[in-house]
Amino acid sequence: MWPSITSNSAPPRGNLIARAFARWFPTPQLLVPRSAGIDISDASIKWIVIVPHQESKRVLSFGSQPLAPGIVVEGTIRDESALALALKQVKTSLGTISCAHAALPEEAAFVFNMHVPEKSEHEQILRMIEFELDGRVPISPTDAVYDFNIITAHDDGVGTEIGVVVFPRDLAASYVRVFDAAGIELLSLEVEARSIARAISSNRAVGPITLSVDFGLERTGFAVLKHGVPIFTSTVAVGGNPISRSLMETLSISDMQAQEFKNEEGLLPKDGVKSAGTEIIAKTASVIADEVTKHYRYWDTRRNDKGERVTPVETVLLVGGNANIKGLADYIAERVQAPTERPDVWQNVCSFEEYIPPIDRRTSLQFATAIGLALRGV
Repeated sequence: MWPSITSNSAPPRGNLIARAFARWFPTPQLLVPRSAGIDISDASIKWIVIVPHQESKRVLSFGSQPLAPGIVVEGTIRDESALALALKQVKTSLGTISCAHAALPEEAAFVFNMHVPEKSEHEQILRMIEFELDGRVPISPTDAVYDFNIITAHDDGVGTEIGVVVFPRDLAASYVRVFDAAGIELLSLEVEARSIARAISSNRAVGPITLSVDFGLERTGFAVLKHGVPIFTSTVAVGGNPISRSLMETLSISDMQAQEFKNEEGLLPKDGVKSAGTEIIAKTASVIADEVTKHYRYWDTRRNDKGERVTPVETVLLVGGNANIKGLADYIAERVQAPTERPDVWQNVCSFEEYIPPIDRRTSLQFATAIGLALRGV
């Protein structure tokens, strides 16, 4: 099980933040209660429960609930009471399940990689991270919560490579409070990119370096994943909602028709003739492609002291509801000159030869974060 965000000091017993962040003595798997993966964005709450089934896993339940504008803004909770009420409504759909894993917004995260001596103890690594914070992030250790994942235990004589995630303590505490107010026991918090990585990365000990692109409603998140661990994240305020609004206004169509236009026609105009709709989509696609190209080239061409490539990105993986725009993957692949695809978010849940999840492929791309969170509990 991947760790949760950890406080830099041990808070008093019973403290809600301590319970959410503690990982020093993980609960044995047999004693872990069933839990949901709950993904909170500015626009909605998505949740899913995944349970073991023989040698595989199954989806027990899932759902999505819209959030009114202003409750969560760029990942920051502006109305804790309203979000707690929405989570209470989600809890009624969870039945007997009252525990959850949740994600913190990438907008507020500071993600980086570093090396520590091999076989360092957990507490030693945390102290080394604290020493690094002053030069890496613009918040003090006392105002931060942070954690790490091991990327490579033995990195050619330079030690153990770890991926570090740092969040403002106040932001993390606000998420803990709303879950507590909703009566949901929060088992862990982690950055969205880590959840997505758990869903779309292979279980191989050494996986490829990938650039994940989470194309959402109001923003797009980028993350460089090394062996399934985020070493960099960023977000841009470019999403699919403005596309839909422009399509609705220009073509005089409904929101549902706008979604259908994006998914069925998108960047590939019928009969090869560009329409006003395809031009609208192309403008946003071009912005996304520019951002992908910038991130891809920077990380793909980095060199170490020996002149060796250190983060050769192999592929671009598109998730999020707007990753379904027809022709988008091919458009980005051509611009970036790199393989670009929509990954199988169920690869670490089941084999389609044995089980077909109750969420269609297009919709499942919206559940990548929730799926990754739910996998923490199985």
